[in-house]
Amino acid sequence: MPRKRATIREVAQATGLSPAAVSYALRGLQVSEETMERVRAAAAELGYEADPIARALASGRSGMIGLLCGSLEDLWQQSLAVGISRGLREKDRYALILDAVGDPARERALAQQLRDQRVDGMIVQPLDPSAGFWSELCESLPVIAIGDSLPGTAGEVIFDNRRGVTLALEHLRDLGHRRISVLTPTRPSTPDRPADVHVTAEAERLGLDITVTTAPHGMTAATAAARDILLDRKPSAVFCFADSIAYGVYAAAQELGLSIPGDVSVMGYDDHPMSGLLTPGLTTVDWDIDGIVRAAVRLTAAAADGATRRRRVVQSPTLRPRASTAPRP
Repeated sequence: MPRKRATIREVAQATGLSPAAVSYALRGLQVSEETMERVRAAAAELGYEADPIARALASGRSGMIGLLCGSLEDLWQQSLAVGISRGLREKDRYALILDAVGDPARERALAQQLRDQRVDGMIVQPLDPSAGFWSELCESLPVIAIGDSLPGTAGEVIFDNRRGVTLALEHLRDLGHRRISVLTPTRPSTPDRPADVHVTAEAERLGLDITVTTAPHGMTAATAAARDILLDRKPSAVFCFADSIAYGVYAAAQELGLSIPGDVSVMGYDDHPMSGLLTPGLTTVDWDIDGIVRAAVRLTAAAADGATRRRRVVQSPTLRPRASTAPRP
């Protein structure tokens, strides 16, 4: 027979305390360290586990954090979601992971759905940071933005995209490349994301001839987009705003009989672990995903607990040169 769940009253009887005092002790509130240890030892011995529904009703908190990803076809975003969900679990919270599939309209609908489900907070990698609904959303729950800044957030982990783009383009420029194709997951309907804006300005400063083309994260779609630019534009280098998109360039180059980097140099932007295992290894930009996870979890936990001080973490990039980029023939 399954064992009956021990109640908080039984823990109270075992410790000689009131149920209220036991509740405070289990949450680490308003009691001494000695009392907390005594209550937790009794709870462990009795097999007591807090009823999550009752706890949510009593505290007004669900323990759930919404994690809204731009596209889970992006392998780097998958890794980020795994890291954040594990980090939140260590904070006694759970991640509710939703995928906007690269669609800004879907992103808005899912963000509003998370708000309506009364999550304690939300972590978002925005597809459309200039959308007007973010300000309204941030007024109703704590939002932590990753990547690009959003108005009204409780905290942000911002990528220094200006520095990242400069590192990438200067690397290709120094190798002699002037005709460069840029593949971005950003749709034409949301053209004002900081990285996409800066790549055009920086290319002009460096005297580079670039074209910017939209390419989804999915392997099949990224390969098709890469195939088109390799055939039509014949660039000497391709810079991709995601390693997952760069993998599509590898596939397209193989289909077309082109060698990397002999015929075309290829560069990514997020240093997914698989990028170092490719042949040749993919030159990319490392954003320190472990640091991003730690910062996002820390800011989210603090905001969900009621912290009012807004914090902003700026993540700096590091160039990871590998064999996929070489001097222009």
